[in-house]
Amino acid sequence: MEEIKYRGKKREGRHRDTWDPFQLNPIGAEKESKRRCFQICQYLVAVIVGLAVLTSAILAKGSLLVLSTMSSPTSLRSPKEKQFYMLMLVFCLVWPNFLVFLKSLWRCAFKSFVQPNMKTMSCICAIECLVSLGTSIMVLVVMPQFDVMTNLFISGGVCIMSAILQIVFRLQKESWKILFPTCSLILTCAGYCLLGVDHYVRVTSYVDRQSADCFIYIGIGIFSSLLISLCWWENPLQATNRMQDTLTELDGFRDFVFVISSILRIIVIGAVYLIYHVLIEKSITWSDFNLQNDGGELLQIGLGLFFLQAFCSAACHWFGVVACKIHAVKMSFALPVCFTGPAVLLLGLILFLTQVQKLDGAEHGSITEFCESLAFLSHKNTTPVILLEITRSICRTSLNSYYLQWPFSMLALEGVCMWSGFVTCTYYVWKTKVQRIERTSQLFVRRLYESAFIDLSLLLNTKMKVPRARNQESHDDIQNCVIYLCATMWHETYDEMLKILTSKFRLDRYRGDPKENHKDCFDFECHIYVDDAYMTEKETGKRLVNSYVTDLIHVVIEVYRVFTNKEPDDVAIIETPYGGRLMFVMPEGNMLYIHLKDKTLIRNKKRWSQIMYMYYLLGWKGYIVKNPQKIPRQNNPCRESMVSMYGEIFLLPQHDNDHKRKFISDDNTYILALDGDTDFQPKAVILLVDRLRMYHTVGAACGRIHPTGMGPMVWYQKFEYAVGHWLQKTSEHVFGSVLCSPGCFSLFRGSALMDDNVLKRYTTTATRASEYVQYDQGEDRWLCTLLLQQGWRVEYNAASDAYTNSPEEFKEFYNQRRRWGPSTLANTLDLLHSGAETVKRNSSISRLYIFYQMFTVGSSILGPASVTLMIAGAFQFVFKIAGTNSIIISCVPPVFYVIVCFVAKSNNQITIAAIMSVLYAFLMTASLFSIIGDMVIQGTFLTPTGLFLVSMAIMYAVTALLHPEEWGMIIYGLMYFICIPSGYLLLTIYSLVNMHIVTWGTRESNKGEGEVKKNHNMLCDRNCKLCCWDMKLQITQETENVMLRQITGQTAQEAPLYPITNQDSLIPKAAAKMEPQAKVDLSTEEAVKGAKNHPTNKQNWKRAKDNDTASSSSDDSINKKSIYEKVDLEEDEDLMMTDLEETEETFKDWVMPVKEEFLKKLTYFNMKRNLEEQIRYTLRNKHEDDVCEELVLMLTDTLNGELSGVGPEDVLSESQLEELEYALEEHSRRILRTSQMEKLEKRVSAAIKKTLTAPQVKKLDEGEQDFWNKLLDRYLNPIVETKEHQEEVTRELKSLRNKAVFLYFIINVLWVVATFFLQAIGNDVISIKIPKYFPNGTASGEILKVEPLSLMFLLSFAVLLIIQFLAMLYHRVYTLIHVVSYRSTEKDYKPREDEEDDDDGLTLENSSAKGLGFYDDL
Repeated sequence: MEEIKYRGKKREGRHRDTWDPFQLNPIGAEKESKRRCFQICQYLVAVIVGLAVLTSAILAKGSLLVLSTMSSPTSLRSPKEKQFYMLMLVFCLVWPNFLVFLKSLWRCAFKSFVQPNMKTMSCICAIECLVSLGTSIMVLVVMPQFDVMTNLFISGGVCIMSAILQIVFRLQKESWKILFPTCSLILTCAGYCLLGVDHYVRVTSYVDRQSADCFIYIGIGIFSSLLISLCWWENPLQATNRMQDTLTELDGFRDFVFVISSILRIIVIGAVYLIYHVLIEKSITWSDFNLQNDGGELLQIGLGLFFLQAFCSAACHWFGVVACKIHAVKMSFALPVCFTGPAVLLLGLILFLTQVQKLDGAEHGSITEFCESLAFLSHKNTTPVILLEITRSICRTSLNSYYLQWPFSMLALEGVCMWSGFVTCTYYVWKTKVQRIERTSQLFVRRLYESAFIDLSLLLNTKMKVPRARNQESHDDIQNCVIYLCATMWHETYDEMLKILTSKFRLDRYRGDPKENHKDCFDFECHIYVDDAYMTEKETGKRLVNSYVTDLIHVVIEVYRVFTNKEPDDVAIIETPYGGRLMFVMPEGNMLYIHLKDKTLIRNKKRWSQIMYMYYLLGWKGYIVKNPQKIPRQNNPCRESMVSMYGEIFLLPQHDNDHKRKFISDDNTYILALDGDTDFQPKAVILLVDRLRMYHTVGAACGRIHPTGMGPMVWYQKFEYAVGHWLQKTSEHVFGSVLCSPGCFSLFRGSALMDDNVLKRYTTTATRASEYVQYDQGEDRWLCTLLLQQGWRVEYNAASDAYTNSPEEFKEFYNQRRRWGPSTLANTLDLLHSGAETVKRNSSISRLYIFYQMFTVGSSILGPASVTLMIAGAFQFVFKIAGTNSIIISCVPPVFYVIVCFVAKSNNQITIAAIMSVLYAFLMTASLFSIIGDMVIQGTFLTPTGLFLVSMAIMYAVTALLHPEEWGMIIYGLMYFICIPSGYLLLTIYSLVNMHIVTWGTRESNKGEGEVKKNHNMLCDRNCKLCCWDMKLQITQETENVMLRQITGQTAQEAPLYPITNQDSLIPKAAAKMEPQAKVDLSTEEAVKGAKNHPTNKQNWKRAKDNDTASSSSDDSINKKSIYEKVDLEEDEDLMMTDLEETEETFKDWVMPVKEEFLKKLTYFNMKRNLEEQIRYTLRNKHEDDVCEELVLMLTDTLNGELSGVGPEDVLSESQLEELEYALEEHSRRILRTSQMEKLEKRVSAAIKKTLTAPQVKKLDEGEQDFWNKLLDRYLNPIVETKEHQEEVTRELKSLRNKAVFLYFIINVLWVVATFFLQAIGNDVISIKIPKYFPNGTASGEILKVEPLSLMFLLSFAVLLIIQFLAMLYHRVYTLIHVVSYRSTEKDYKPREDEEDDDDGLTLENSSAKGLGFYDDL
C-alpha cells in the first residue's frame, strides 16, 4: 500500500507540469538490496561448515589416538589384536597418499602431462621420503609407546621447522610480529623439555612400571617431528619470493611429482612397518591375520576405526577448503582447527568421567586402586573395549603415582606449551584474505594432507601470503578488469529492448561511485549493435533510421528517466562508415554506445556484428592503448568532456576506458556477449567474471539461460532448457569442457578470442555447403569449438541467471531448431574429428571425454529410431497390437513426414508437423497411463519399462529439489514427455530435410523497411516556419537545378561543442538548435529572395560554425549581418553559396530526425524535472539540505516565470535557452550569497548548464574513420553473390542434405530392423529372462522376457543419466560454495556520507585525470 501511495504522489507531481505524466516502470529497475534470508543462510552455511570441520577433525584425531592406544605394547589386547590394529594404523597413513596418487595419475593421463626436471623432482622426492619416514616413525613406533594424552600433545612439535624459517627469512610485514614464530619456537622447545621431565618423574616414581627406554622414544619422537616439519618447507619459501623459478617450474609438473612421491611415501611407510615390527620387535605373526574363526568383533572395531579416520580426515580437509572459499576463514576454519586438540582432550575427559561407571568390576576407590583393577577386566566380554583401553592408557600418567601426583600438572603444562606453539606459529591464518572461489592451489601449498596430524596439517599448509590472480598482489588490484557488454539486436520489440537496457542500467548502478562500499570494482562499457537499422523513405528516397531504432531511442530515454527521474544529460550523434552511432553517459558515468548498422554499408546478422565489435574493442582499442601517440589529442582537454548526472566530469569519455586499459592486460579484458532481449542482474555478470579471474585457462563462461514467454511451446522449452542445464551442461563442465557457450549471455576472455585460429578464423566467409551450416547457423557454438581446439576451457556457472525470450509459435520454434540442430551436429563432429589434436592442446579435454561425446552423439543420431520404437511400445500397450505389427505401424508416420518434407513447402511441412505432434501427444498420454495401469495390474513396477519410468521420475524430482529456485520446472515435465515425438522425431526430420535453407527463419520481417513516412518528425514543417522558404512550396524528390539541390538538400551542420570561455565555466554551452534543410522544387530567384528577406538565417549558420570562440563569434555575426543587408541580390546569392560550401558540413539524412527525439529534453516539463534532480544531487550532502530545497523552490519559480508563455511540450529555441540560463544563474548566485554558501556557486552553475545542454552531432576522428574503412573493406563489406554462385551453393547444400538424410535414414532403419527381427523371431527363441519380483522383494515365480537390444539401449541410456546425475551433484556443491562466497561480499547499497567541499574547483573523478583540477586562475 505504501508503494502505491508513493507512486501516486510522484505521478501527481508530474501531472502539475504536463498532461502526459504517465510512464513505464520496468521490472527490476528498483535498487537491489541484500535479502535477509540470504544473509541468514550465509551464516547458517558458515556455522554448518565450521561444525563439520571441528567434528571431522575430532573424529579423525580421536580414532587415530584410539588405534595407537590399542596397538600399544602395554595394551590389554591380545598380540593378535595388537598387530591387526597396527595394520590399521598403516592403512591410515597410506590412505591419503593413495588418494593423491589416483588424482594425480588421472590428471597426468587425461588432463596434461609436462616432462619433469629430474633434478628438481629428485629433491622433492627426497624431501617427501624424509617426511614419510618421520610420519611413519612417529605413528608406528613412538606413539604406541606413550599414553594417549602424551600422544595428543606431542604432535604439536611438527611446526618447529616452519617457525625457524619464519624467523630466518623475516616474513612478517611488521617487525614486531617476529615475536609470534619466536614464541612458537620457545614454547615448542619448552614442551619437549617438560615431556622429558614428566617421564623422568614417572620412571623414578615407578608409575605403571615405566622403564627408562621411554627416553629413547622421546628422542626418536623429537627427531621424527623435525622430519615431519619438513613437509611444509615450500610455504615459507614461496612467501619470501625465493626460488621462484624452481617453484614455478614445479607447478608445471607437480602432478607427475605427486604420482612418484606418493608411491615412494607408501613404500617408506611399508618399510618402516616391516623393519620395526618384523625385524626389530618381531611382533608380527603372519598366521594371526587369518580372522575367519573369531575375528568378527576385531574386524568390526578395527575396520570401523580405520574407515572413520580415513573418511573424517578427508572430510576435514575438504570442509576446510570450503570454509576458506566461502570467506569464513576465521569462524569456520581457523577457530575449529585450532581448538581441535583441546576439544579432543575435553571430550575424552567427559567420556572418561561419565562412562567409567560402565566398567563393571573395577574398584572405584582411589585412582591407583582403580587402575590396578583394570587388569582383571581384559577378558570380560561385557567390557567396552575402547573405553577400557583409553582408561588404561590414562592410568599410565602421573595420576597413577603412589608417591606424587602433582607431576601430572607438568603433562598438562606440556600440552599448553605445544598447543600454544603451533597456534602462534600459524597466526597468519587468522589474517588470511581470500577472493571468491579461490583456487585450492592458491589457498594451500600442498594438495596432500597428513591424516595423522590433520589439524596441524591444515594450518601449516595454508599459504602465508595468498597470491592473487595474475598481476593481483593486493586487494585493490582486483579492479584491473574491463568488461565490454556487447548486445546484438535484430528486430527486437519494445519490451525486449526494455529488458536489455534495464539490465545495463542496473549494472551501471551496481558499479556505482568508487566512493561507495563496493568490493567488485571494474570498468565497463555498454555497446549495442543494431542490425538492419535503416530504411529508405519511398517518397523522398532518403536513408532514415527505421522504427526499430526509434523504439530503441524511446526505450533509452524511458529507462534513463526511470533510473534518474530525468532525461539523458549527454547525448552525441556520430556518423560512421558503417552507419551511425549514438553515445550516452549513463547515470553513474559509464558509457553506452548504440551502433546503427546500415546493411547497404556493412554485413548484417549476428556473426558479423560479433566480428565488428571484437575487431573494434580488441583490435583497434588494443592497438590504441599500445600506441598512446595514436590517441586523438585536443587543444582544450575539456572540449569534449561529458558530465554524468552525479556531477563528476569524465574527461574524453570515449577514450577514458582506453586510457585505463593501458594498465590492463588482454587476459583481464572481457567481452560479455548478449542478445537484444537478454535480462540479467549484476550478480550474474560478477559470478562469470569470478570464473575467468580465478582460472586463467578459461576462455569463456556461460550462465543458466531461462526461456521466457507464454504458451505450450514455452512450457516445453522451459523443461528442455532446465534438463539441458541441470544434467548435460553440468556433466560437460565436470568431465571436460562445455561445448557451447550461448551468445545470449556469455563472457569471453579477450586473449582467448585474440588467440591464433580463433578470431581470424571466425571471419571466414562461408563458400561451401558445410561452411554455411557450421559457420552461419550456430555462430556461438562454432566460436566455442575454435576456442576448445586452441586449448581454452569453457565453463558453466549455474548461479549466473539470465532470461531471454523463446519462440512462442510452433513455426518459429521449428525454424530456430532447424538452424541449431545441424549446426550442433556439425560442430560436434568437427571437434571429434580433431579429437586427438584437441586432447594434446586442451588440458580439460581427455580421451574419455571424447568417448563420452561420441556416445552422446550416437544417442542423438539414434533418437528418431528410439522414439519410433517407443511409439511402437505405446501402440502395443494401448491397442494390444502385436510387437511386429506395432513397429510397422509406428514407422508409417515418420516415413510419411519424410516424404512431405521433400515435396511440400516449408510452411506446409510445419503445419503437418503441428497436426502430427498433437496426435502423438494424445498417444503418449495414453501410453503413460497404460504403463501405470499395467504396473498396477502386474502388482509391481520392477519391470524394465516400469523401473526405468519410476527411476527417471525420481531422478528428475530429486534434481529439481536440488535447484530450489527452479523446482517448479518439474511441472512442465509432463508437457515435455508428451512432446518427445515432436521434439526428437519430427523436428529431427524437419531439420535434416531442410538443411539446405540457410536463412534464420525468425524475426525476418522489417516493419520499417519500405514504409512511407510522412515526416512525422516535423522536419519539413519547422523549416517552413523558421527558414525563408514559402509555405506553399511543394517538397519533391527531384529538383531542376543540380547545384541548388546540393545546397538545399544538405542538413545544416550541428554546432560543435562549445569551449570553456571563462574561468568559471566547466560545462560546454548548449549547441545551437539548427533545423535541417529539405530538397525543394523552387526557382533560384525565389531561393535568393528568401535569403534576402531573412538574413538572420545566414547569421544562424555562421553562429553554429563559429561558436568555438564566444566573443569573436558574436562580433562576426553582427558584422556579417550588417554586410548582408547592404549587398545586392547577386552578391548575396554568391556569398551565400560560397559560405555554405566553406562552412557547412553535410550530415546524412538520418541525423536530424534522431536529434529531434533528444531535443525533447529542452521542453518545459522535462527541463523543470531535470533541473530539480540536478540540483538535489549536486547538493546531496546533509548539511546542504536547507539551501538545496530553497534553490529548488526558487529556481523552479524562475523557470515557471521565464517560460510562462511556453507550452509543456514545446522545445525551446537557442535564444530562449540563453535567456533562461542567464536568469537561473543570476537567481542561484543571489540565493547562495544570501545563504553565505558562495563556495557552491560553481557546482550549481554546472548543474544548470547540464540541464540546458543540447544533443551534439559529431564525426569520427580520422584514425578511427580509417580503421572502419579498412575493416569494412577487408572483412565486412556486404556480400554480393552472383546468381551462378547462389545456384552452385544451393546445389551443394541439397547434396549435403541428401547425404545427411541418407546417413541418418540408414542408421535408424538398421536399428529398427534389428529390433523388428528380434521381435519377429520371438521372445522364446532369443530373449533375456528376468525373474519378476514384487515391491516387497518376494519373487512371483513368473519370468519377464526382454529383447537384448532394447535392454542394452535402456541400460546404456540409464548409465548415461546416472553419470550426468552424479556430475550434477558435484556441480551443485561447488555452485553453493560460489553463491555463499558471493553473498558474503555482495555490494551493500549505503547512503552517501557527507563529502568535503572543493572550494577551489571541481576535481576530475576520472582515473585518467587523477590529480587534475580546474581553478579560478587558469
